Amino acid sequence: MKKKIVTTLREYALILIGSCLYAVAFDWLFVPNNIVMGGCTGLAQTVNHLLPVIPVGVCVIVFNIPLFIIGIRVQGIKLLLSSAFAMITGSAAIDILGELVTFQPLDDQLLACILGGAVVGIGLGLQLWVGATTGGTELAASLLKHKFRHIQIGKLCLVIDLCVVALYSAAFGALQDALYAVIAMYVSATAMDAVIYGRKTSKVACIISAKGDEILQDLLKMNLGITEIKAKGFSRDDKQVLICAFKPSKIGMIRHAVQHLDPEAFVIICDAQEIYGEGFADAASAQL
Repeated sequence: MKKKIVTTLREYALILIGSCLYAVAFDWLFVPNNIVMGGCTGLAQTVNHLLPVIPVGVCVIVFNIPLFIIGIRVQGIKLLLSSAFAMITGSAAIDILGELVTFQPLDDQLLACILGGAVVGIGLGLQLWVGATTGGTELAASLLKHKFRHIQIGKLCLVIDLCVVALYSAAFGALQDALYAVIAMYVSATAMDAVIYGRKTSKVACIISAKGDEILQDLLKMNLGITEIKAKGFSRDDKQVLICAFKPSKIGMIRHAVQHLDPEAFVIICDAQEIYGEGFADAASAQL
């Protein structure tokens, strides 16, 4: 019970940090430098531009209500709690910080969009890491992820955001600002995926050798899970195929073991986007 409480507090602390980062990027780097954001925040910027009396944070909450209704049906009540907290704290932080501090634009708009995109991506990535979103693009993307599982969530966010920016550009004729926004969104999507998927980075090795038994014994000493397959080589001689997933830190040891036992072994080592099961992430966390 105590462990569960600590885990929950840790998750909500990360959500709060993510919300603060999001608000800082919006109020310091996006608004003063005339860079539009995507998703519900971008739509809220448009409404605020037309009706300044309506705060951006309030608009974000209103726009998110339909998405949350759909999200609860698809992902359950847990989404309502953590994501509602993320949305409310993020929206409140935007409005409060905007009232308390008057940020001056940076001299370089390109620098502002790159830095802003990175800060937003890190903030949203922290929230998505623990299963929450600020709503808007991230919530829509997490719902679409159930159908398009092969696409990284950062890329789904990018597509949705581009649609919003295109509408903003068409409405206000702000093509240059929209192009800067595209750069910021790409940086944000990249940073988001780095936070979410970086912790899952793993490698997969496929080792084809006539001395598979000896190599297998060495790899087992490294506490690796190995799958062995009997196969035929190009010259029709008997071979063994060893397949194992491992953390990047073990790549040197695996290479040394294979080269020492069979210098003629054919080895393929590649990145693994997602691995779950014993020794790695569980199936639930792999949904991102």
